[in-house]
Amino acid sequence: MLLISGARVLDPASKTDATCDVLLDGEKIKEVQPAGKLAAPVGAEVFDASGLIVAPGFIDLHVHLREPGQESSETIETGTLAAARGGFTAVCSMPNTKPVNDNAAVTRFILDRAKVGGSVRVWPIGAASVGSQGEAIAEIAAMKEAGIVAVSDDGKPIATAKLARQVMDYCRSLDLPVIEHSEDVSLAAGAVMREGVTSTRLGLRGMPAAAESVCVARDMQLAELTGARVHVAHLSAKASLEQVRWAKSRGLRVSCEVTPHHFTLIDEDVEYDSKFKMNPPLGGRGDREALLAGLADGTVDAIATDHAPHEPALKDVEFDRAPFGILGFETALGLALQQLVESGRISLMRMVELFTTGPAQVLGIERKIAAGQPADLTVFSIDHPWTYQVKESPSKSRNSPFDGRAFKGAAVATIVAGRIVYKQ
Repeated sequence: MLLISGARVLDPASKTDATCDVLLDGEKIKEVQPAGKLAAPVGAEVFDASGLIVAPGFIDLHVHLREPGQESSETIETGTLAAARGGFTAVCSMPNTKPVNDNAAVTRFILDRAKVGGSVRVWPIGAASVGSQGEAIAEIAAMKEAGIVAVSDDGKPIATAKLARQVMDYCRSLDLPVIEHSEDVSLAAGAVMREGVTSTRLGLRGMPAAAESVCVARDMQLAELTGARVHVAHLSAKASLEQVRWAKSRGLRVSCEVTPHHFTLIDEDVEYDSKFKMNPPLGGRGDREALLAGLADGTVDAIATDHAPHEPALKDVEFDRAPFGILGFETALGLALQQLVESGRISLMRMVELFTTGPAQVLGIERKIAAGQPADLTVFSIDHPWTYQVKESPSKSRNSPFDGRAFKGAAVATIVAGRIVYKQ
């Protein structure tokens, strides 16, 4: 047993903001009482959480763990160690592995590896199409039986409107969300950052914001046509957010996520350094302002990292040749506190919602701090000063534009199934 005493419990599901004791018994929460009301059972471990915040376990809807096939960049073991340091208790791994997670055998392999070497829960996302090639629907029902929680061809969109409709129809019958990497590949072809003054100054080919929003518009209309649960991954453009807002106003079952790098940085911050190369690329000031507004007004459902590790040999090349993607786990909470809460954009409770009940609802599950619920908890501080040193990360990769950035507030402990998997 583990007794967490004297914590400020923030639970968006029950609207709880109170100082409490939380008793964990094995993999479940046994009891939650006002502080001082629970005595530690004989033999129980006691965690003094005075001055700290306890929240339902953070869930990351969008990560790349690279295993199988790209273990030189990351493994399930190293990636989940980094996730635990960031306060995440569960991560949803995208299917663009080698081989692609488009069948039950690969799904089972990922889950088996996570049982052996994972520090946090790994919930695989299966490919929407065979090999994510956009030609035929993958073995979605078999993958669901094996343990996937959603489907996506992430790294690219579902190739055609016809195939996207078929996938949405099929997934509606299975009650699985379809997660879309929204990108019109004809508009994005060859581009390496957002189109604008900075791309011209750096001599880099730019991608218009419409490359994203055109595809979002397609998928919102298909969501209306099919009635499927459709989730827009790493939304970055103002016009995309407007499409999601329109769809929600019509009662469609749609949702979206925003990454910390997109609500923190803009295209003007890009240097000729591949640590600033990500897809979707960093937007303009107007895009960031729209994302901040969407995070505040409820249009955005979740914060997700899009943790995308690449070994140094792949990233330490010319900007044009480097792969897209940056690390995300360990800086997500610090950036959210800094950019969203300290700035007064959103409340602390809303921030917790974006990391917990928001992503849980996208997946169709419940997460709250109550008796009988999974003993997955994130314990964090809002005033702990620290500096992110990427060389100290357990991740195999070092591709972060936030290396050396000072933060205030961090995960202090991560608890999964009643076990402390990380403690500062």
